[in-house]
Amino acid sequence: QVQLVESGGGLVQAGGSLRLSCAASGSIVSINTMGWYRQAPGKQRELVARIISGGSTNYDDSVKGRFTISRDNAENTVYLQMDSLKAEDTAVYYCNANVRPLGLRIRDYWGQGTQVTVSS
Repeated sequence: QVQLVESGGGLVQAGGSLRLSCAASGSIVSINTMGWYRQAPGKQRELVARIISGGSTNYDDSVKGRFTISRDNAENTVYLQMDSLKAEDTAVYYCNANVRPLGLRIRDYWGQGTQVTVSS
């Protein structure tokens, strides 16, 4: 069984910063892509940023220059540094990982979500 556990959400004023962490645990052979998605009330879940095992990254245009994704492959952990936060960044943030578990097929796993609220 693979689990993703997120931490680091909270309430922050506009212009402030937060750092999200997501640790994958369980019978993991390898992890390809790790990423962060978010879902605001009444909206669909959207990709915020992702990073492949080699280090290449992709960002949604709305967060480019403000958010930075990184990962520690040895610890199976992905981070999202969020700076210059805006009210429109308010959402539940979900960690995602494309994992090859021991003895099972590659599939996507999701964290439970962490709330980020930016007050204006």
